Amino acid sequence: MLYTELLRLWDDSVKAVDAKDWQGALAKLDQITEPTSRTLFNTASVHLALGQLEPAIRALDSTIAKDERLSVGFFQRAGAHMQANRLEEALSDCLWAQKHMRGNQVVDYKQLGLHYKLYSWQVLYNAAAVHSRMGQFDQARDLLLSASQEKGAGRGGTVELALDIISRAEVPAPLMVPEGEVFRPRKQDVEQLQQRDFLGQAKVITSVIPNDDFGGFEPLRMQKPGYYEPKVDGSGDSHYMSVRSHYMARGPGQLTVPGGSLVFFFSEVDRDGMATVIHDGQKGLIPMTLLDPVDIKSKVKKTKKGIPSGIPLPPGLKPPTRPHIQTAPPEPPQYSPTAYSPTDQFAGSEQGDEAASVVVKVHYRFTIALSVPVDTPYHELRERVAGKLGQPASHLRLRHRQQGSQVLKPLDREEELQTLLGAAEAGRATLWCQTEDPLANRTILYQMVALYDFAAEGPEDLEFSEGDTIDILSEVNEEWLEGHCSGQIGIFPRSFAYKNRESPNV
Repeated sequence: MLYTELLRLWDDSVKAVDAKDWQGALAKLDQITEPTSRTLFNTASVHLALGQLEPAIRALDSTIAKDERLSVGFFQRAGAHMQANRLEEALSDCLWAQKHMRGNQVVDYKQLGLHYKLYSWQVLYNAAAVHSRMGQFDQARDLLLSASQEKGAGRGGTVELALDIISRAEVPAPLMVPEGEVFRPRKQDVEQLQQRDFLGQAKVITSVIPNDDFGGFEPLRMQKPGYYEPKVDGSGDSHYMSVRSHYMARGPGQLTVPGGSLVFFFSEVDRDGMATVIHDGQKGLIPMTLLDPVDIKSKVKKTKKGIPSGIPLPPGLKPPTRPHIQTAPPEPPQYSPTAYSPTDQFAGSEQGDEAASVVVKVHYRFTIALSVPVDTPYHELRERVAGKLGQPASHLRLRHRQQGSQVLKPLDREEELQTLLGAAEAGRATLWCQTEDPLANRTILYQMVALYDFAAEGPEDLEFSEGDTIDILSEVNEEWLEGHCSGQIGIFPRSFAYKNRESPNV
């Protein structure tokens, strides 16, 4: 059951209780499919007001089952049991009510919606009333004397009157929550049940359609092509007129209108013979002597295919077609070796024999390109790359990727370089460069190439990228190795790299 529905039925039942409509309140409470301890307490209060003890006791049993520490529930059920002459149950409820008060002199239920304060002396009073019904007047008198010593307001001589009744061997009436006092829902929650209009009603502020008073939220409505007359006072005398000849504005407020144009005429002619008209969306003055009446319907038929010079028509349904633009075919890309400098030591040979030179593109933190002869030795190529990168040649290691493979292999042999440059496609070759600091006092067992990227998860891990060359310094165990890469030393999983079997161990 939705909480809003529960709240609405609960509030309606409380209003019926305030109006003393007990049957109406009971009908609303019975509609609650998932009652709470407070709505069940209200149901018991309504049954007690109708004099229905058994349904009231059953409702209080359900109330206590929902909230086992509700002292006022035990207190109310003790009074109902006394009225039903169930004295043992009533005495037990008095004991449980006193226990759940936890030594407090008073419990205020205002925060829960019940405007009632339960005092400890009231619980002792009801216990004394039970003992008096059992014929135990001495115990009843002792309990009433204890109640008279309790602190708390609201007694008003109730305990003294009960002592006098017991002294005559009579029984006092039990105390209960007053009739009409029930648990009420929070005022803030009830106010939220009312629907609120946060947006308000829409109002047309401006529109491209004259006299448009539509205030909905649907898209722009379809309009029929034609002329739309502005809404003015006394529009019965306002109409469209034709300008007999061209008129040039000669003062403030006047309009320049071509001859033969249609204008909307207002029935306002000043003493100078100037009439107020609208032309091309502008309002101004032109001489009345230049205006002739015109039949709008016949004019529209004649100029059906043309656009009038007066107030423009609404936009058409279809947008105009875009002009066809002939695009020139893209020029083929041209490669310009920006990294090549004529000051290089191999510039003369490159210019002299272009067919015997190869453009080498090297990927580092940035990319460079240089042109080298095919028979360039490895150490000279590394020197030129180091000069371009601004790094010592001894700290650089070149790598290449074999055709059909994604793995980067170290390029450490002269024959490997010659094979790579000789087999370059279209005179171009691609290399990758990696910086390596020389190791001191450490022996390199062998080298491996990274198969995947490995991100360090701790200070002891070695981070590298796919294709990096790793110097193996030691084998930690069967799964982890200690290696050196890019000036860093750490451990990494063995499965993230493979051993280059073609090169001997270092």
